Amino acid sequence: MAHLKKKDGLWVLHNDKDFCTGLTKEMQEELGEVSFVSFPKVGQTVKAGEPFLEVEAEKAVSEFKSPVTGVVASINEKAEKDPAVLNTDDELDAWLLSFRQVEVEEFETL
Repeated sequence: MAHLKKKDGLWVLHNDKDFCTGLTKEMQEELGEVSFVSFPKVGQTVKAGEPFLEVEAEKAVSEFKSPVTGVVASINEKAEKDPAVLNTDDELDAWLLSFRQVEVEEFETL
């Protein structure tokens, strides 16, 4: 069963073993058309509350803090090549990356 939480313009989806994160619809509207995303490296450990991602868009450049502590398992390679794919009506299609080794308790407190 999947669980979705939102924090600071990002959503985090937990479905049994994976934790995926992306831009909320509200953040997509606030940023405007996305033109560049600076992703962390796959295998990199990120800590909750620390900057891990930068998004450049028509209205703003925003630095995002990781909602959870974990290891980057994958990034949205389509978005890395063409950030415009993040400008979507379905916010779950605006996924950025997935995490592994996340404490479920930490996710639950979002």
